Amino acid sequence: MKQRPLIVFTVSWIAGSSAAYACSGSRLLLLIAGASLLLAALGMYRRDFLRTVIIIWCALAASGAYWELQEAANVSKLPEALQAADAAQMDGASARMTGMIASAVEVDGDRADFVMSVRQAVPIGGTAANGKPNSRDAGTSTGSEPMVSEKVMVQVKLKSRQEQEAARQWQRGDRVRISGSLAQPQSARNFGGFDYRQYLVTQKIHWLFKAAGASNVQASAPSGIGMTLLLRWNDQARNGLSGMIDRIFQEPHAGYMKGLIIGLQDDLDPETYAEFSQLGLTHILAISGMHVAVYVGCLLYIFSLLRLSREKSLLLVMLLVPLYVLLSGVSPSVVRAGIMSMIGLYAARKGLLKDGLNILSAAALLMLLWNPYYLLSVSFQLSFLVTAGLMVYVPLIHPQLSFLPSKIAGAVGVTLIAQLVSFPLTIYYFNQFSLLSFAANFVLVPFITFLVLPVGTAALLIGSLWLPGGKMLAAAAEWLDDLSFWLVKWMNGYPQFVTIWKSPSPVWIASYFIALYGLLYFGKGWSLSRRQMAVEPDATVPLGVPPAARRPEAALPSRTKTRLAAGALGGLCILIVLLYAGYQPEHFRGAGAVQVLDVGQGDSILITTPQGKHLLVDGGGTVSFRKAEDGWKERKQPFEVGAKVLVPLLKKRGIHRLDAVIVTHGDQDHAGGMQAVLEQIPVGAFLFNGTMAGTAAFDRLMAAAVDKDIPIYAIHQGMNYDPDGRTQLVFLGPVLSQTDQEALPVVKDQNHDSVVFLLEMNGGRFLFTGDMDKASEEQLLETLDSGRFGEAVADNGQTVDDRALQTVSELLEAPVDVIKIAHHGSKTASSAEWLSRWNPAAAVISAGVNNLYGHPHADVLQRISEEGAAVYRTDLQGEIQFSVKSGKIRVRTKLITKS
Repeated sequence: MKQRPLIVFTVSWIAGSSAAYACSGSRLLLLIAGASLLLAALGMYRRDFLRTVIIIWCALAASGAYWELQEAANVSKLPEALQAADAAQMDGASARMTGMIASAVEVDGDRADFVMSVRQAVPIGGTAANGKPNSRDAGTSTGSEPMVSEKVMVQVKLKSRQEQEAARQWQRGDRVRISGSLAQPQSARNFGGFDYRQYLVTQKIHWLFKAAGASNVQASAPSGIGMTLLLRWNDQARNGLSGMIDRIFQEPHAGYMKGLIIGLQDDLDPETYAEFSQLGLTHILAISGMHVAVYVGCLLYIFSLLRLSREKSLLLVMLLVPLYVLLSGVSPSVVRAGIMSMIGLYAARKGLLKDGLNILSAAALLMLLWNPYYLLSVSFQLSFLVTAGLMVYVPLIHPQLSFLPSKIAGAVGVTLIAQLVSFPLTIYYFNQFSLLSFAANFVLVPFITFLVLPVGTAALLIGSLWLPGGKMLAAAAEWLDDLSFWLVKWMNGYPQFVTIWKSPSPVWIASYFIALYGLLYFGKGWSLSRRQMAVEPDATVPLGVPPAARRPEAALPSRTKTRLAAGALGGLCILIVLLYAGYQPEHFRGAGAVQVLDVGQGDSILITTPQGKHLLVDGGGTVSFRKAEDGWKERKQPFEVGAKVLVPLLKKRGIHRLDAVIVTHGDQDHAGGMQAVLEQIPVGAFLFNGTMAGTAAFDRLMAAAVDKDIPIYAIHQGMNYDPDGRTQLVFLGPVLSQTDQEALPVVKDQNHDSVVFLLEMNGGRFLFTGDMDKASEEQLLETLDSGRFGEAVADNGQTVDDRALQTVSELLEAPVDVIKIAHHGSKTASSAEWLSRWNPAAAVISAGVNNLYGHPHADVLQRISEEGAAVYRTDLQGEIQFSVKSGKIRVRTKLITKS
């Protein structure tokens, strides 16, 4: 490292920036002071490392200060411009903003999104978006308002097809005046959930600006020439290439080719993307170093055919690389590859020493100086980490693959190292890893890179000049695509190879890379020690071969071989321990947990028992009231709470298998999200209320359970379920319906037949009520008060002794610790008699923020208050977690609300 100061400086810069991100203020100063003392001691102890110590200290101090300066500048100026006291006062405020469109415009269904660079902002009187009176003065821009320099994310709700077509005409660089309302971006509402607000902050965006209809957007063409106009032309070029691909290729190949050739993934078939994602192949669809290398190689080959000199060819390619970076979308991975290729081409032209790690370090440092928030980009992290890993680890693993032919060994080494190096970040961000990923990448990456990509690109180029010729070549590319799709689908036919991992800690990730390096480093030494030349004493040997090398047993001392073997074995053992520990799901150290997830206007509750069993009660769901004639409003990938919120949360917590799912009833806001759960996570049992909802969505859910061979149980009063020795579920409803029909009855009003059960776990008692209505509450109270519940248990056909019945009776008589308020706090349930019967210490309500139904109702809140129970609400507090151990319950909420 003494000979590579740039690498030392860049690594230290990244470390300092990371420390500044994790800490701030006095904590950061203490951290830098501690690092300074440690480095000073190292410099005094090892004088030969003094220069390296100085480089590390300078990089740490400079990067920490640079990050803090960027953070200090990354604040919103809009509250001052709009005369607001704070951000809370601005949330929902109406305003008129003047500025420029600073990004490509995305029109999807009934919404148009783009980033706006604001120059002026004035408050508008009247009613704000949240319905509260706006006390600010009404007015339009007079030109005397103070100038603002800030970006906002604009969301325009389109009202008609005509507005949709008008929005498609908006372009980057257009001058716009927009009237709308401000809203704070959504922060994470579940533990481990996606934080959209923090993501936008890294883009230096602090507000959403929502406009109702395209009529509130006045756009005009830009004037002058600048970088924005250049990017506008680039958008037009990308759109032109996208349109040409649509004319040359048929669907679904057109959307796939857009992602493969120019990095546009908007039209990619969601099912195809999901299949590629499951095998760890999405990097193929994102423009990266692989694409840049093919592009550079093709250009150099073409220029050689044109008999250009080496120097001219290198110079031309170096000038053309930025054009490809622009056309492919300027993602962090392609920017990294572009910078590295330009530095490498310049070094080759000048005959300078080409050191890959130095070039990589220079690219990283340039990008972080330009935008330090690149450090938080998943694309940036994966791109640089995998590239560095290939440079460091491939030479270590190559000797251990010497038994393979050289070309195959090279491909195996690169693929294996790419998988091993990307694995920690893959499970950290995406929480799943396919054991078939290596095979898929080994076969498909070269196939797509060196066959599909060139043929598809050639079809695009020829089609731009001669459409029939492009279509003929596109037919060959489509045939290759079909082969790729078939292989991906075939590999995805083995879901048992998909493993789910909780997000590991930074310490785990660092330990993994150290252990991996140790394994490969010592493994290389041990492998080389076994491959020393073995020749006869009188044989002819190459000059320079030492005599000891002629006898393999004398090539290295046995003690050295033992140390190398022990080092490799130690690294392997540490890796195995890390992988075992990392694969375990989140646990609560012997406690049980009831996690009321925030899924908007719906219910979803995850129960983790003391012995690690997982039960999911309901899955939330997205309810749509869209009419058939409003099909134009449908988005390419509509938001679905099960796929977008619930499944990622379960994976984030490392849940490999749900021992049971309980669908309390068939309404979409409880059952809809369960479809994605059944499709992506193994399920041991499917429990429901024994009726069909009569909807296509619920029919699909039941069909999915049947297709997956999941045992299905119709729940009714008197049944019980014991997931482990310290957890018991006693089902109180619905009442078993007496019918001679073989088919399940179709019940439109599902609320009355909701599954109701009492959970006793580690001494804590929870009552789950689904959406039960007042009539079912009264029916159950009558059953309990009359003592007929024991008859229901007996009628269920279970062999229950008197002692067990006594235990159940005692369970039903005691107060509950927590009650889940039925139907999101609707006034049609949770009567005073019901609450008094259970005498809860706490009540939890699952409802959506600013929902259309006014849940929870004020009368229900009043009745809970009169009962003396504490109230927890997902609309105010986000996810609510109850941890139970030895009869004691601890509560934590994702969001902190003011009393």
